[in-house]
Amino acid sequence: MISLVLAMLRTRRGQATTLLLLTLVVVGATVAVPAYLRTVDLAVVRGEVDTAAPGERTVALSATVDNSDTSTIDFTDVTSALLTVPGFTQVYSAEFPAAGIEPEPRDASRLTYRQEACAHLTMLAGRCYLGSGEIVIGERTAERLKLGVGDPAALAFAVSKGSPTGPVYAAFTEPTPLTVVGVYRPAAPQEEYWGSHDYFAVDVTGRTGEPVFTGQATLALMRRTSTLVGVDATAAPATFDAARLGRLRGQLDELKDRTAKLSQAFTVTTEIPDLIGRVERSRALARQTVPVGAVPLLLLAYLVLYLAVDYGVEGRRPELAVVALHGGSWWHRWLLALGENIAAILAGAVAGCVAGQLAVGAVAAWRFPGIGVPLFTAGALGNAPFAALGALVVALLAQRRHLLSPVGELLRRVRSRRTGRRVPVGEVLVGVLAATAVGQLFLSGGGLSGVGMLAPALCMLALALAGARLFAPLAGLLGRRALRRGQLSVALAALQLARRPGPQRLMLLLVASVAVLGYAVASADVAAQDRDLAARIGTGAPRVVSVAPVTRDHLLHAVRAVDPDGAYAMAAAQLSEGASTLAVDTTRLATVVDWRPEYGDLDAARVAALLRPPAREPVTVRGPDVTLDVDVSDVKMSVPVEITVVLSSLTGRGTATVPFKFVNDGTYAFRDRTPLCVDGCRLAGLHLRAQSTSPTSTRFVLTVRGLAGADLTDVTRWRPTGGRLDAVRGGLRLAVDAPGGLPDGAWIQPVDAPFPLPVLTAGPPPRDGTLAGLDQRPTQVRVTGRAGALPRLGTVGTLVDLEYANRVATDAGSAHRSEVWLTGAAPPDVLTRLARQGLIVTGDVTAEQTRRRLAAQGPALATWFHLLAGALAVLLAAGGLGLIAAVDRSGRAADEAALRAQGLSRAAMRRAKLWTYPALVVVAGLLGLGSALAVWRLTGWALPVFGEDLPALPLPHWPDPVAVPATWLASVALLLAVALRDGAADPAGSSRRRRRIGAP
Repeated sequence: MISLVLAMLRTRRGQATTLLLLTLVVVGATVAVPAYLRTVDLAVVRGEVDTAAPGERTVALSATVDNSDTSTIDFTDVTSALLTVPGFTQVYSAEFPAAGIEPEPRDASRLTYRQEACAHLTMLAGRCYLGSGEIVIGERTAERLKLGVGDPAALAFAVSKGSPTGPVYAAFTEPTPLTVVGVYRPAAPQEEYWGSHDYFAVDVTGRTGEPVFTGQATLALMRRTSTLVGVDATAAPATFDAARLGRLRGQLDELKDRTAKLSQAFTVTTEIPDLIGRVERSRALARQTVPVGAVPLLLLAYLVLYLAVDYGVEGRRPELAVVALHGGSWWHRWLLALGENIAAILAGAVAGCVAGQLAVGAVAAWRFPGIGVPLFTAGALGNAPFAALGALVVALLAQRRHLLSPVGELLRRVRSRRTGRRVPVGEVLVGVLAATAVGQLFLSGGGLSGVGMLAPALCMLALALAGARLFAPLAGLLGRRALRRGQLSVALAALQLARRPGPQRLMLLLVASVAVLGYAVASADVAAQDRDLAARIGTGAPRVVSVAPVTRDHLLHAVRAVDPDGAYAMAAAQLSEGASTLAVDTTRLATVVDWRPEYGDLDAARVAALLRPPAREPVTVRGPDVTLDVDVSDVKMSVPVEITVVLSSLTGRGTATVPFKFVNDGTYAFRDRTPLCVDGCRLAGLHLRAQSTSPTSTRFVLTVRGLAGADLTDVTRWRPTGGRLDAVRGGLRLAVDAPGGLPDGAWIQPVDAPFPLPVLTAGPPPRDGTLAGLDQRPTQVRVTGRAGALPRLGTVGTLVDLEYANRVATDAGSAHRSEVWLTGAAPPDVLTRLARQGLIVTGDVTAEQTRRRLAAQGPALATWFHLLAGALAVLLAAGGLGLIAAVDRSGRAADEAALRAQGLSRAAMRRAKLWTYPALVVVAGLLGLGSALAVWRLTGWALPVFGEDLPALPLPHWPDPVAVPATWLASVALLLAVALRDGAADPAGSSRRRRRIGAP
């Protein structure tokens, strides 16, 4: 029997090869899914780590060491806690405040030791420190304090004492004599080496931080009570191996526990868990998305395998009948029918285990070069036995009718047709499952789990079954109509398609395959559009530079100084932390922001005009002298009220607060000086606040007679908060009557900006007509326009003018998320120009970089598997078309010979053959395209696109009008080429048959 099976394999090599290749596809696709997911895991980790912020790869440990207590932890205790976490490069640091070279008691030097700091400092004069007693200072500090190389400097540990206006520092011990040996500039203030210490951040006065760097030996010379010590451990990219992310998370948790046991003074700061969380989420989404493309491919492969076995046995029915007539036992009959198929399937399964991994390796080398994907992994073979077993079951099901048919049925050339009405139970079941899966998608909000993951495949299969079910009666109707009209070629082609089972099964296969490819292309195209839109809207401008915390005035002043004409740079900031409100310099909005159609009907110039109507000039103070003349009356309170003049530097140096006090009725003339206003200041307001921590009844009348030279004759130029403001002879009168106290105080502010503040909104308007302003106080706003979406904010948010929002605020403090938006035409040295204006660049990202980052996440990488599955589905359909056409071509030979004997012309016969399968392909192609778009509309919204949370975006719902039709034309052209080739071929043996029956 074995020799007979081998002889059958040699005789029917083509059929055996076909089964082997189909099984290879089935098993290879099954093996490819885990192999591809392994590749996606590695690619996701590399992409996320490469684009991670410095803090997301760093563990920072810090502790304040009590130097007066020898029993406390020392510097080495901090470092030992990190030794249990391998793969990190450690940088040690120590610092404390020091007094001695700063002239103002409110300022203290930041005496700092940082391991290998000299390698990251550019020495402008002198050299870096080498021995004990040597220090290096920053270039601005040297210029401000008139210090140079070789000058002596005496520093002592400083202690701070609180005061109403801020801390005041005083030397704790006798100063230690030191020598300035160098003047430095940080080579790259934003580089990962400096960690999160903000050594070079800009303070509220607009001054850039410049620590005094020295060696560890110098710190040992200085007597002190405490030292802030720390370790910044930066992980190498290899540390984030896909296989040990969970272990790394556990090691970080153990690190926190261990440091807590060493001392409660330890502080562990890291954003690595956030990075790991993004990686794990991206991987999880890929594991949900890849099977969506794999399931239809497997179903198609099993369908083609079923057809191949069925049609292969169809040609061997006479052999099975002969075996049965000669009295062969039932197991001989089954072995003869199954033997060669089992051998081919087993060989194909073994080859598929190798081919699937090789295919993934080739894709990885093309799409993800250099990520180190192993070519063969045992884990990918886990499902291969089940796929091979499924192929054997499909082969058995395909042969069950032939094995169970009686001899008389096996000897029939045409299968007997079943009569009567039958309920297509299987098709109804598929339809019910498809409806259930779609319903679960909608009920779960798009969760790809359970039956919901199979929704696209089930929907495509249900539509393909419906198309195949309707095709036969429609083709028969067309054939009979053509026959009545005398259109013999059309009639023969249509009746051939209607009466044979092969074309109906082929219709199912073609519709499903075209739908799989169309769905994959639609998914990939819409996802690419989504990523591009998310990158453009989410970034806001072609290029966005993040800067260290800086005052709003400094940000505006610096950007306008870099780009006076407003051609390529714009300042931007958030109104408050976490709020969906963006403040931008609208004078540059039209030239810098890539204003997209999704933003609505208003163009950028119109938006700028709405947000920045004409306003009065601000009240300015020229020079350092600040004067305030007031009359106080009707005072009824038990605590003094502090009057503070709040000023904002015109050159962006920050906020100056000049405090005064009054208690009783009377006339007061206050005089003070603030060096911050040497170059001029803008008056932010006059603040009155009771000096009490508990609610105290507050009542008084304040008449402002003179305020730093401001015009007090026009009450419309001033805006009160917390009291009633009236014009009186020679000034302004503010009446305050607050029995419950004034926890936030009362304000008199100049009206130098539109109020309520004009805003542009997308989505719901601000609640109660107020927003949290730049000073965190509720600010009244007025909606001047609506947009479909806004830059950076998406479909929900608010846009305001940064300068006007700053003027409305009661301070001139730091902006949240300070940024500079740039166009693609920004000069190459724009970062250098920003640095010259005191802005420290902490990040630099372009819309294209954002798009590439999104394209490296799990959902985006999964779409490539969908495309490959779609292309392979069409190739399977082409193979199935060729197989069925070849079997039908042999069976049609006698019919054609009989028709020729009855006088049908050769030309008519040729036209009938040429129209049969090409017409089938065209109809199936149209149905497949419609099915793909219908299924996409039903389920495509549930496919994840991004591996991170993004603002709500106006994402497109339909693919590009070119991508899907172009791919559809290419697939239909391929199938038509196969159909035309099979239609033009002369059936094997047809000439002999015609001669045998005497046909011409």
